Amino acid sequence: MTMLTFRDKDLPQGTAPVLPSLPTQGQDRARSELRHLLFDGDDQARVHGAWRNLLSAADFRHRPGLSPAERVELSYSRLRLVNDVAGSPTDLALDPQRLSALHEWTGVVDGGLCTLASIHYNLFLGSLLEQDTDNGGRDLSAFTEMRRTGTFLCTELGHGNDVAALETTAAYDRETGGFILHTPNDRAQKFMPNTSLAGGPKSAVVAARLLVDGADQGAFLFLTPLSDENGHLPGVHVRQLPDRTGTPVDHCLTRFDMVRLPREALLEAEHGRLDGEGRLDSTLGSARKRFLHSIGRVTTGKLCMSAGTLGMSRAALTIAVRHAHSRHISGMKRGEQIPVVAHRSHHSRLLDSIATAYAMTLLHRDVVSQWVGHTPENRADTERLVAITKGWITWQARAIAIESRERCGAQGLFPVNGISDLPLNIEGGITAEGDNLVIWNKAASEMLFGHQMESRRPFDEPLAERSLTDLRFLRDLLAEVESDAQRRARIALRQGPAGDPLGRWNEASETALEMVSAHVCRQAADAFIAAAGRAADPTARNLLEDLCRLFLLRQLDPHTGRLLADGHLTADHVRAFPGVRNDLIAGLAPHMLGLVDAFDLPAEFLATVPIASGGRIGDEGDSWSTWPLASDSGSATH
Repeated sequence: MTMLTFRDKDLPQGTAPVLPSLPTQGQDRARSELRHLLFDGDDQARVHGAWRNLLSAADFRHRPGLSPAERVELSYSRLRLVNDVAGSPTDLALDPQRLSALHEWTGVVDGGLCTLASIHYNLFLGSLLEQDTDNGGRDLSAFTEMRRTGTFLCTELGHGNDVAALETTAAYDRETGGFILHTPNDRAQKFMPNTSLAGGPKSAVVAARLLVDGADQGAFLFLTPLSDENGHLPGVHVRQLPDRTGTPVDHCLTRFDMVRLPREALLEAEHGRLDGEGRLDSTLGSARKRFLHSIGRVTTGKLCMSAGTLGMSRAALTIAVRHAHSRHISGMKRGEQIPVVAHRSHHSRLLDSIATAYAMTLLHRDVVSQWVGHTPENRADTERLVAITKGWITWQARAIAIESRERCGAQGLFPVNGISDLPLNIEGGITAEGDNLVIWNKAASEMLFGHQMESRRPFDEPLAERSLTDLRFLRDLLAEVESDAQRRARIALRQGPAGDPLGRWNEASETALEMVSAHVCRQAADAFIAAAGRAADPTARNLLEDLCRLFLLRQLDPHTGRLLADGHLTADHVRAFPGVRNDLIAGLAPHMLGLVDAFDLPAEFLATVPIASGGRIGDEGDSWSTWPLASDSGSATH
């Protein structure tokens, strides 16, 4: 196994390297190669450069002590700074790579900004650009210049996962040719859009049922001004929701009382047009298909949500690993001080998380590329993969952030240390753009009979001679887990109660979800193995392969019993699992700082996080000490 360690100057203050270091040139080459592979290769500067640079700016420093309202205003202020460096906002909205990367970096410092950017650029501008092709002359300058902020109103208080049943109406008015937007009952109030007066004037893209002479034509999108410099416009009623967990956003309940909209408010394209007589012309055969087309930007939104939580989890890991090297505790010998990272019980958990974070990142890159290059023929399959990936990445991000926070002990509880807010911010990504369990159930039902599992590849050597360090062997074992889960779920569905569709699905759903989990983990492993194969530097390649082995062993561990029973593993393989994993962890432990350094967080950002820069809260002269504590002499004590 190739060894890569680090000189004193590469470590946080007060940390000594555990092993002798390689020449600086070797370190830099491996780190550079890992960054290159993690961050879109030769396209790194275009996709990530502007957003990464924001983390170095003074305007994006941590601001302790702000009230929730002040934090909301700060997020809107930062949204304008994002717009200043975005280049063309319309080009950004149509570029899934740059758009998801924006979330990947801004989420690290401001979860609220991540939410606002997703709504303004993806859901609002993206919908206007993709679902409004018949209004190509529409002036969007107020939104691209941030004179008005855009928001998106789809989910209703009574309709979340079943948003296709929304009740807001937009009645066609034959006298004016326009529409009357109305909220018919409390259930139909739009739930959680950022429609307050914070951040200045706003407009929304509103999902509403188009009624023509009382006939329901299905849900469409309508461009609707909400407020101006003087407040909310007539008929627009907004009520602020209570504070939620994570970085605050001005979430509200919004209702419309017979709001008149002009004819051009309707977003029209091939999915639906109204002619001069009020007749609907559509290339899509059903109201459901028209609605799904109208809200098509939620797929790109899933990429953005997974990217935001991905960046947060990598930041949490970076902080936790750096702190683990600078936090010293008593050793086994009298008077000895050792870094807490020296303990296997500490670094093994972080290394499992690092391996998963690499898998998440490389999978996300691959899925974004597939979405960018999808065709009409494979669109449905690609949309499903995006949805599954969003669920898996956001769930893994939460687990990583919680583990990382815990490894920082009491210091990790303070927001100034940059890690305590991240698990709660990730919760928002788990729920946004579709609750994870709901979208996984949908994917599972589609994959049960509509997904062809790959055929098993033959091995030259007998089973007993196959090694648990063979990446192909481990990867194919995971493919077998996926195929086996599909087989068992099909049997369970067929044997379920006749005439009871829900009952039959309930019998199959748990195993079907196991299939989905194995499928996305195999996709991640394939992306991982492919990245290792592209590595030009042998040290970087060996590190990636060992991380991939560690990732696969962790995914396979819960399934060893069934794999053994079905003849895909031997008893000796099962007994060897813990030892192989332990050897991988021991070999990777000296590389932890280099592995998280490849996450490329700017030094300027890390310098403002006490526990990421060799410090801790309580050290004399900390800049966060902004409030005086009265002493007996009347002087301030810090």
